[in-house]
Amino acid sequence: MNGVKIIKSTQEQASAAWINYLNQLRLDELFDALSKQDMNLENALIEMNKLKKSIVSEVVDKNRGGNKGMHGFIGERVQVYIENARKLIEGLSQDYNLIDDNGPTDYMRRSIPIQQKCVQNKFGLDAIKEHAEKYPGFIDNGIYQIPKDYYEKLKKLAVLKPNEAGKLTGSDYRIWKEIQDLQNEYRVGFEKIEPMVADYSEIQAGKFDDTIEREKESLKNKSQELKDNAYEKSRPTLKEGAKVTAVSAAMEGGVSFCLKVIGKLKSGKRLNEFTEDDWKDVGLTTAADTAKGGIRGASVYALTNFTATPANVASALVTATFGIVSQANQFGKGSIDSEEFIINSEIVCLDVSISAISSILGQIAIPVPVLGALISNVVGLFMYGIAKDFGLKKEEECIKKNNRTMVELNKRLDDEHRKLVELLTEKFKQFKSAVELAFDFDINIAFDSSIKLAELTGVDSNKILRNEVDISNYFTI
Repeated sequence: MNGVKIIKSTQEQASAAWINYLNQLRLDELFDALSKQDMNLENALIEMNKLKKSIVSEVVDKNRGGNKGMHGFIGERVQVYIENARKLIEGLSQDYNLIDDNGPTDYMRRSIPIQQKCVQNKFGLDAIKEHAEKYPGFIDNGIYQIPKDYYEKLKKLAVLKPNEAGKLTGSDYRIWKEIQDLQNEYRVGFEKIEPMVADYSEIQAGKFDDTIEREKESLKNKSQELKDNAYEKSRPTLKEGAKVTAVSAAMEGGVSFCLKVIGKLKSGKRLNEFTEDDWKDVGLTTAADTAKGGIRGASVYALTNFTATPANVASALVTATFGIVSQANQFGKGSIDSEEFIINSEIVCLDVSISAISSILGQIAIPVPVLGALISNVVGLFMYGIAKDFGLKKEEECIKKNNRTMVELNKRLDDEHRKLVELLTEKFKQFKSAVELAFDFDINIAFDSSIKLAELTGVDSNKILRNEVDISNYFTI
């Protein structure tokens, strides 16, 4: 095999290796994003479990606030933990910090103090007035929060101008007046009032369980949405395909131009002696190979992204197609007979197969993107050229046998890889489920699930506490 063929083959595999590298980058980013999102969901659900535990232990069990005021303490915790969980599901830092000291501030959102008012009478406006009167400096930096449904009602009234409000009747007009009074007398403009994450009914003592469960489902849906977005982002795009096509065309055209000019220089001509026909010949060859490069880039990008075809093999398929089409044209013109057409086509396929196999092996032996494929392509084709040129049939047959072996091995490895990925996915689901159940509030469920989690993670069976006797022995012996 001559040097020109090796150079062109190396350039073709360079395009394939580069495309494969781009594809792998997208897949790596996708896997990383999905793994992080699983962790984000786990952290968010843990936050929701903390919410339930805090409400039960710190509010319900202590009867804090009594029948009339308990929902206020529940509301504070619902706001803090749900807002933090919604940040965690997106991989962001938690913003809220519960103060819970019966002082002027119920909780902080970063550096902003917040007082929550969950009062039915006048949607909490009187309660805000009382707080503003008692702590006149609070409004300078702080804000008030009220139940989401209360806020929506007040917002519709707050934006009305006096002439519009004059058309209101009954309680709506009185509430509008209260909003104006709150702003004029207490310096609490409506911009200083925000909605909570929950409605008034959702923070009642008998309703917070349902609220938590609904939020958990919402978090799971949000997590799946973010996963879907990550998948969509990782998919091949027309823009990237166009970029690949352009670069591949430029690479192949550039190599073709250089080889054609070098060929004419080797024939004895100097560059300043090139005639118009010489430049025309160079230009036509370059244009043809540039077009081939564009087709190669687009084809390899499509084959690697929409079929289960490795980039090296995809490039070889395109090269073989070009070669066989060329032989078919010659056969159609009568330049070669049918036997020569078959033999030449077989040689073309063998040449590109050696190139593809060499690149694949090189990328495994030298795991540096693109570089390994190029080095092995050159070495493999050089060895193959020697074997073919010197008629070393035994070596050539060995290479052919190796080609068949590699094809079979790739198929077997693909099957094994698919099975391992499926097994890993199933085991990971079992692990996540076991972790969640191990922290369940039901002690019996948590205890049984902790045993299963220990078994799943490979803990020595003799060290697992399975019943009351085991537990008693562990602490007394």
